[in-house]
Amino acid sequence: MTDVAPELHLVVVNDEEQYSIWPDGRAVPAGWRALHGPAGKDECLAYIETHWTDMRPLSLRRAMGA
Repeated sequence: MTDVAPELHLVVVNDEEQYSIWPDGRAVPAGWRALHGPAGKDECLAYIETHWTDMRPLSLRRAMGA
């Protein structure tokens, strides 16, 4: 049996401050930037849960005066 390295990811965010995870080693798509990682998927999801506390897009929060 061979050891398989854990799959690593990045936490990425776009200009609307919406978060996602992205596989490490792949180019981050246009309009997104890396914030955290590379790390395991569970760590990345925990980071998002801690930091993405308002799911509304930035443009909506601004329009609502938040």
